[in-house]
Amino acid sequence: MDTRTLGRTGRSVSVIGLGTWQLGADWGDVSESDATAVLAASVDAGVTFFDTADVYGDGRSEQIIGRFLAESAAVDITVATKMGRRVDQLAENYTLANFRAWTDRSRANLGLETLHLVQLHCPPDDVIESGEVYDALDILVAEGAIAAYGVSVETCDQALAAIERPGLASVQIILNAFRLKPLEAVVPAARAAGVGIIARVPLASGLLTGKYTRETTFAANDHRTYNRDGSAFDVGETFSGVDYETGLAAAAEFTALVGSLLEELTPAQAALAWVAQIDGVSSVIPGARSVQQARGNAAAGSVTPLSLEFNEGVQDIYDRMLRDQIHPRW
Repeated sequence: MDTRTLGRTGRSVSVIGLGTWQLGADWGDVSESDATAVLAASVDAGVTFFDTADVYGDGRSEQIIGRFLAESAAVDITVATKMGRRVDQLAENYTLANFRAWTDRSRANLGLETLHLVQLHCPPDDVIESGEVYDALDILVAEGAIAAYGVSVETCDQALAAIERPGLASVQIILNAFRLKPLEAVVPAARAAGVGIIARVPLASGLLTGKYTRETTFAANDHRTYNRDGSAFDVGETFSGVDYETGLAAAAEFTALVGSLLEELTPAQAALAWVAQIDGVSSVIPGARSVQQARGNAAAGSVTPLSLEFNEGVQDIYDRMLRDQIHPRW
């Protein structure tokens, strides 16, 4: 597994990490035993970076990770969590007092005296632009509650505003073969500033696995069922904001591209390797609900450099099928 430095945290992390939203909620039901097996399989395959949040299952994801960490003390795992979505999304709620309460809760859930990395969880623009917010985060670092802080964002403009802050360690943003806009300005700006990029939704909620069809159904409590119109949260988090029919057609072309140039890889592995090989990306955080998925994802962290022809093919699919729908919005 290749490793990178996670921005200003200074911590070395695996280039393929593990996103753990699905271990808490919103992806159908995952038992704790299955969740623990996914964590263990990921670590066995070289993963050293977990991403979670205090609202994933109202803390369930953090708690499962915490119990796993307690039983895996010999393994050096970096855990990034998030905060801010437990309240109405108003700037007045992003206060030092709330930050202290939220980080104390996450510290208890994870069993960590000092949280490795805490990210603001897709806050509004006025929070990202508030100097007082970053001052409060700096206080948490000084107090030892957190070692570093970052932001998870929805748009490239939000990412660019956050990168200007001198204490920011990382930016988490949607980046995949169906979401190329961050390559234009965000990734170069982060690289120049020494800010890490955590690439989330790297498989476009599974579209890039090439396994979905018009007949595929998802559980009622899976966001791929209930959030296709963005009624629960930003629709960009579900299938990267691509409408399902268009996504299926684009995924079919992506699968054909992989089959013609990368026969040794699955479409999912090719999609993950493509993101992981971007200069400036610190870690890619696909989710996994099974041991098999966890192992397959991790294998993408040691793929030899992809060809120019493949990269040009990814760009062509995006330009022809997705750019007009995706590029202006995020």
